[in-house]
Amino acid sequence: MQTNEHLQSRQAIADLMTGWMHRDLAEWNQLLALFHPDATIEFSWFEGKFTDFVDASKKMRQSDFKSKHFIGSPVITFNADRAISETNAMIIVDNAALNLGCIAHNRFYDRIEKRDGVWKVFKRQSIYDCGYFTFTSVMMNIDRAEFQKYPREYASLAYLLEKSGFPVKRLFATKGSELETKMKQDAQLWMKG
Repeated sequence: MQTNEHLQSRQAIADLMTGWMHRDLAEWNQLLALFHPDATIEFSWFEGKFTDFVDASKKMRQSDFKSKHFIGSPVITFNADRAISETNAMIIVDNAALNLGCIAHNRFYDRIEKRDGVWKVFKRQSIYDCGYFTFTSVMMNIDRAEFQKYPREYASLAYLLEKSGFPVKRLFATKGSELETKMKQDAQLWMKG
């Protein structure tokens, strides 16, 4: 049977996951409040300190690249004041100047810590499951060589990011990949302390 404290922790972490909506709404202070000050993030177009990610997101918002996220319910594993959360998400992207968009399905893979009685994200990574282009008015010709530089699971997202001025600089975890396995093994070791 779950205790009241355990249920409160689950709800607090679920709220952290759905709080990603603050990014879509350009509510930067609320977004920052979801993460510990020393938090890091690893995404297709950004790797580094979360505070720097927020600054980069502000710049991205001024570009033709627009995104919206649909966040599912997290699966959470606890060990004392540490937790791992895996959350389905959908990234909906549009670049009106290119007349091109995409939808990518990913999973946020988060290491979460409770410090001073408050749960916040310590490290966010992403695992990409699948993705595809959307064409806003007419079919566009895609540079196949550019598209094929990336794993199929996030090739459409990476292509659109790069064409929008936000290059993807390395390989990222995809469903069932060795990178996903290693990410999860490392997180389990971290959670055990």
